[in-house]
Amino acid sequence: MALSDKIKPISYLKANAAKISLELTESEGPMYITQNGEAKMVVQDVKSFEKTQETLAMLKILALGNQQIESGNIQAADSAFDNLKQELNDR
Repeated sequence: MALSDKIKPISYLKANAAKISLELTESEGPMYITQNGEAKMVVQDVKSFEKTQETLAMLKILALGNQQIESGNIQAADSAFDNLKQELNDR
């Protein structure tokens, strides 16, 4: 589906909600809704939304890791594994 096919006025959303739901499920991409010629919302199927949320969570984890590296808050892998083994043995 071309990008131009994914930009619809809010009146189209109101009149074709069931059709839009089917289209989004099949295409797994967002639809952009306009009101008075301006972009107002993005509609997407749940599967695509969940993928987006998982991607954002992964990016946040990577950003946090980079911040920890830059601040010097790191530990050698051998040391980290030794600490984990010790914690497991202490339980």
